[in-house]
Amino acid sequence: MTRAGSRSPLAPRRTLPATVVDDTVAAAAVLLDRWHPEDSSSGRSLFLDSNTPDEADAFLRATKDLHRAMLFYASGLTAASDLHAGGHGLIQAQELLDTAMRRLQLELQILLSSLPNVLRFHRYHDDDDVVEEEDDPQGLRETSGHLRAVAEAMLAAGYGKECVSIFKARRRASVAAALQRLHGFSPSQQQATVQKLAWEQIDARMQSWLAGARAAFASVFAGERELCDRVFAGEHSSVGDAVFAAVAEDQATSILAFAEAAVARAKRAPERLFRVLDVHDALTETIVPAIVAAFGDKSEVTARAVTLAVTKVGDAARGMLASFEAAIEKEPAKATVAGGAVHPLTRYVMNYLMFLADYENALANIYSAEQFTDTTDIASGTGTAGSSSSDLSMASTSSSSSSTQRTLSLWSNPIGWLVSVLMRKLDAKAGNYREAALSYLFLANNTHYVAKKVGAGTKLEAVLGEDWAEAQRAKARGYVDVYVRAAWGSKVLRGGAMDEAVLEAVAMQERWVAADEDMGEALRVVARAAVVPTYRMFYRRQGAAARLTPGDVIGMIDGLFGGRTTSHSSSSSSDSCLVSI
Repeated sequence: MTRAGSRSPLAPRRTLPATVVDDTVAAAAVLLDRWHPEDSSSGRSLFLDSNTPDEADAFLRATKDLHRAMLFYASGLTAASDLHAGGHGLIQAQELLDTAMRRLQLELQILLSSLPNVLRFHRYHDDDDVVEEEDDPQGLRETSGHLRAVAEAMLAAGYGKECVSIFKARRRASVAAALQRLHGFSPSQQQATVQKLAWEQIDARMQSWLAGARAAFASVFAGERELCDRVFAGEHSSVGDAVFAAVAEDQATSILAFAEAAVARAKRAPERLFRVLDVHDALTETIVPAIVAAFGDKSEVTARAVTLAVTKVGDAARGMLASFEAAIEKEPAKATVAGGAVHPLTRYVMNYLMFLADYENALANIYSAEQFTDTTDIASGTGTAGSSSSDLSMASTSSSSSSTQRTLSLWSNPIGWLVSVLMRKLDAKAGNYREAALSYLFLANNTHYVAKKVGAGTKLEAVLGEDWAEAQRAKARGYVDVYVRAAWGSKVLRGGAMDEAVLEAVAMQERWVAADEDMGEALRVVARAAVVPTYRMFYRRQGAAARLTPGDVIGMIDGLFGGRTTSHSSSSSSDSCLVSI
């Protein structure tokens, strides 16, 4: 028999630490009873609307205590005799911890639901320049702090899988909703239907894509990256990386994939080039740097974006410009215009190039031999540009240029090269006029039109250079001089039957046209200067026998090329008027 008051050898001994652990578990049980996950119908939240400010902290401490209690009880189970006492405590702590984790899963859902779809907002001007960034409000920062506390508690207790699963599901849905709102369509769903759409429909979606993609990468994905960094910080940063990748990577890829499909549909149609260049600018100026910042420069998303910007968009743009050059070359040389007017080809090409000049930087990057060689170049905006925009040494190559020369010139300055292709085609067309004078009028008009499009202060002048523009203006003036000599002929300018010669020359030119009023006035001025002095001398020799007066000649010249016909009542008045000129 044992002594009175002594413990049986088979009775479990209760040490001081065990008593403390038991009390801790009991206290946690009371707290869990107040915040049991099955009592969630009230909509209460430990973190958002607790009447006791310290309640959330106490709950998080309780989860740590329960986890430590489990370890304590498990460490004491060394013999079968321990199962009665320690085993019961372990089971109780395990059940309570599981209940606590289910509560934290509920809290995680509530907190994630309270976040906006887009965590950071950018506002844009019409030209898509970022003018203002609105930082996260204080409430959002507090919520992310609560999320971090919940995540750390669940990860520490071995419930990381449940935590990550809830986080990914909620944020993926939020990001998808934000992208749908930004684009006006789902990029992942539209990608598959691009091949079935007409280009006009694709182009409309591309306009939405340009603004939506900029905001998506600079705001939506940047916000998600920031949220993951805040919630899964420190030793859990690798978890944050994995969560962000799961939330964002495939959605980011779908945005890029839509652009890839749309660019591929553009094919080699020159009129679609400007939309492709818009994609290039959006990628290089905003999207790729934002992707590098959020996903890292070694990520698959970054690699795909760089490939899209440099290879796919670059190849498409170069193919379109090659098609544009080919279209100019294929224009039939015999297709002339009446009256030596500006040819529709000239108008189309120069207007096209005026728009193209707005993309000078994009073209420099696309045609550079040292395009962005790595993602750092794009992220920092230090990609090597192409040759100097004023380098037109190859642009004046004759029409017999080899294909190698054409390629070099196109890469050196695509706009300058295309202008040179146009000018060669105009030379060929001019040779198909039967009248030499009309050939030179055609060249004067078209060269003047080109020079005017490359006028002072225009972007085309910045691309082609002031010297080139002045050279075209001088060439146009030279064509005018040659035209006048050819149009008025030796009979008018060297005497002879001048009456008949003047009338024939005027009749020939009556239906010929000038490029614009400036060219018309230049033609009239040069004609008056060349013809009238000679005719005045003829008139003075012939006197009354002359059929025309100098004033008549002036009037007829002034009536050409859209000018106003002037009349003179007498030869003396005409002659006095002429003397005063």
